[in-house]
Amino acid sequence: MMDSASPTWLPCGRHRLDLSFPRVMGILNVTPDSFSDGGHHLALDDALRHAERMLAEGAAIIDVGGESTRPGALPVTPQQELDRVAPVVEALVRELDALVSVDTSSPEVMREAAALGAGMLNDVRALEREGALSAAIGSGLPVCLMHRQGEPRDMQQAPRYDEPVEEVVADYLGARVAACEAAGLRRERLLLDPGFGFGKTVEHNLRLLNRMDRLSRLELPLLVGMSRKSMIGKVLGRPVEERLSGGLALAALAVDRGARILRVHDVGPTLDAVNMTWAVLKEGC
Repeated sequence: MMDSASPTWLPCGRHRLDLSFPRVMGILNVTPDSFSDGGHHLALDDALRHAERMLAEGAAIIDVGGESTRPGALPVTPQQELDRVAPVVEALVRELDALVSVDTSSPEVMREAAALGAGMLNDVRALEREGALSAAIGSGLPVCLMHRQGEPRDMQQAPRYDEPVEEVVADYLGARVAACEAAGLRRERLLLDPGFGFGKTVEHNLRLLNRMDRLSRLELPLLVGMSRKSMIGKVLGRPVEERLSGGLALAALAVDRGARILRVHDVGPTLDAVNMTWAVLKEGC
């Protein structure tokens, strides 16, 4: 578990992120087919205005993604991803001075994002794609490594685990951390994401969240993304546009179990839930 009694600063390019308390990361998908907001922010001005709203609501980070990783999604080329992401990253940095994370597995996108002023990389494939680890090292940026089983096109067809899911996730992320360190990517630049919804049934997701303290033993900041996901819909019987209440409950539970970054669509309400949960845990404002 991270020591929450003293500031824990994560260097993010021109920014420094204090992770001594939980922070909220706002999702900005510039894709036509993301599961919740696909096609809503394709125009540059729409993307900027949405990011501006999330920052005003208290987002510490804006996470920009140009490749949908929803279940069933097909891959895109690095050039397609760059064409979507690069103008948005450049504008967010130049016009809003935002701390920008780029959600990508592509080494080409990693390099260009760093050159444009992004402050963090967020890779659902944990730098396993050819050239990604080298690109991440060269960027000088912190990187979030995520667990997944399979690829988006097939990951939810029949996910199964022969060992408890929390042990599988912890072992995988521990191995990826070791591989990164062996290649020269320093441990203090790493964050971890359990990968809720990435090759996991509802039962897997619920168990993983309930036992997320197992991942805290890896002693790295945890980034968690459960906002509007199908696990909420299946438990509560809610369509994607009615999953806020369930998402707030999950955010509070994640903070209680050690999450330091919550990746969400609904920044303002989530920040209230996070701050209230944190006040209870710390027994003070």
